[in-house]
Amino acid sequence: MAHMYQLAIVGAGPAGIATAIESYALGMRNIVLLEKDENHNATIRKFYKDNKRVDKDWKGQKVELDGTIYFMDGTKESTLDFFDQLLDHESLELRTHAEVQKIVKRENGFEVFIAGGSILAQYVVVTIGRMGKPNKPDYKIPFSIKNQVHYTLDGCSQGEKVMVVGGGDSAIEYAVELCDRNDVTICYRRGTFRRANPTNQRDIEESISKGLIRPLLNTEITELESESGKVKVIFSDGSTELFDRLVYAIGGTTPSGFLQNSGIREEDGKPVHDENYQTNIPGLFVAGDITQESGGSIALGLNHGFAIANYIIGLSK
Repeated sequence: MAHMYQLAIVGAGPAGIATAIESYALGMRNIVLLEKDENHNATIRKFYKDNKRVDKDWKGQKVELDGTIYFMDGTKESTLDFFDQLLDHESLELRTHAEVQKIVKRENGFEVFIAGGSILAQYVVVTIGRMGKPNKPDYKIPFSIKNQVHYTLDGCSQGEKVMVVGGGDSAIEYAVELCDRNDVTICYRRGTFRRANPTNQRDIEESISKGLIRPLLNTEITELESESGKVKVIFSDGSTELFDRLVYAIGGTTPSGFLQNSGIREEDGKPVHDENYQTNIPGLFVAGDITQESGGSIALGLNHGFAIANYIIGLSK
């Protein structure tokens, strides 16, 4: 007979790792973490700049930690080290390069389909984030300039004319990171950066006042074209400008296709769940960014994992 895990966790970010650690602490041993990328916390690795501050209280949300994991403010690097140590401490099975395609309810549990096969589990927790699927603009990006349009700072160089599109924390951090070695413009459809945390608001205001970043506020982009090897940006007022490179930081989306294929109901762009984070399918749970309006709170993800672990242990008794 095929091996049956007691718990399969889809996604090895903070909520996924917390669910595994808390379940292990409560006596569960047959646990597998499934991660589509090459290592845990892929969102932090890909979308956070080096030495980026990582706060326990995301955007000022005061969250008291409920479980056994004591997380503190730090940096990108210290946060990754922290989760490395958690995974090293316990005998947890982490499968990387294991992208889950869908989850199907079976008589005695679930079949979790991954590339090349499937695994069986009594309970499943989905902890995939939103930033794993970054938002892309509605207008078409011509093939000829695709290598000049990015969603992280990967591929950015120096001495270039760069436009960052967005007005949240990531957009501001990208712009500030680039401005000491590039000609940087930040384009945002709103008139202020009120969505960002206070530190980033201060940083962008200081950079603008020093002339390091040019703001284009209350500005919409309608189209991109290729011209003379550069990205031609066409704005809603009909004006145009050429850039060497564009970086979009306009958030992430819930992977609705995956949720629908797995039978998980959605409302207002989020999976439906009860107070125990159980979806409309008994035994199938959601946790972390995917349950939140804007995502980002590591502390909330840790608490989700603790709550789910306790509930599953209760069901198993």
